[in-house]
Amino acid sequence: MEKLLQCRRREGGEQEALDHRQPWAMDVDRILHSLAYTRYIDKTQVFYLLKNDHITHRVLHVQMVSRIARTIGRELNLDADLIEAIALGHDLGHAPFGHDGEDYLSELCQKAGLGRFVHAVMSVRFLERIEKRGRGLNLTLGTLDGILCHDGESDFTNLRPQGPISFEEFDRRLNLRRENPLAPIFPMSAEGCLVRLCDSISYVGRDLEDAIEVGLVKRGELPLAVKKVLGDTNGQIIYKLVDDLRRNCAGREPDGLIAFSAPVAEALTELKQFNRERIYYNPQVKSDGPKIKRLYTILFERLSEEFCAEPQLPQAVDFLKHLDPDYPLEHSPEEMARDCLAAMTDEFFIRLSTDILIPAWRVGVFRREI
Repeated sequence: MEKLLQCRRREGGEQEALDHRQPWAMDVDRILHSLAYTRYIDKTQVFYLLKNDHITHRVLHVQMVSRIARTIGRELNLDADLIEAIALGHDLGHAPFGHDGEDYLSELCQKAGLGRFVHAVMSVRFLERIEKRGRGLNLTLGTLDGILCHDGESDFTNLRPQGPISFEEFDRRLNLRRENPLAPIFPMSAEGCLVRLCDSISYVGRDLEDAIEVGLVKRGELPLAVKKVLGDTNGQIIYKLVDDLRRNCAGREPDGLIAFSAPVAEALTELKQFNRERIYYNPQVKSDGPKIKRLYTILFERLSEEFCAEPQLPQAVDFLKHLDPDYPLEHSPEEMARDCLAAMTDEFFIRLSTDILIPAWRVGVFRREI
């Protein structure tokens, strides 16, 4: 019964009844073939504006979350398709330049009276309101709930599934998360809880390796307590966290707690704090932040102006081309500017900024009519 409730879609399942795939496998395929998933390829994780092919991008991150969570989920008899759908879709709503970009766009949205910009909420919006020319992908409630409730940045080291909810309750949570990004919202499924914890497993060691790669920190600077419990390489850290989580959850009930052991949870929290201080909030990482913030302001204002009438900017025209004709009638220019900006990759953002701000050389000469 619980699985049936999690498999519900907003629209009927006539097509699903004729499909050879299981419901959550259909969700995976729909996400993989979405335009939003395609844009993962050039959305950076932590380090942006760096010419280094070895730095993690978001497309790799979501794949690692999926792989890690499915490895553990297999031992816990959880649904691998639901895990994969949540993992692959959880970061679709990220704006260009990671969490810094999210903060800049959120500030602009609040000034425009749109409320906060929250990437988890935007992920759901892409999947339900933007994809397939505005019709959405009609994903299951279980997948949407796991995506909305992910929060790898929090320091939770144990989670308990909350049980089935209705679409009405999901919409209430969606609005709550939009109003308060820190609202205590937790997944209804064990699969959603697992993905949320595995989000941290996938990035905490990888971000450390990226920071070492670019010379921001040295491996020997890791706290001794972290090295003693988790190791000092990404491979060691992932292995220890995965092994601890699967062992600590072995034999659990279907609705039971998913948690790290106390020593590992303490070491993970300390490693996250080290990363915050030495990587995420490091002034060197944010040196181009003021420039990016200014560009966000310029693009948001320009796109809002474009969407007030018939757009002339090619990028704005192309954005609307993939949407239903009713979309401009149902959204304010500022809402459309938000959606357009959130859909951009880092490279597209820079290219549009260049097109707007830097004059282009013209080929040929002006001709005067006689």
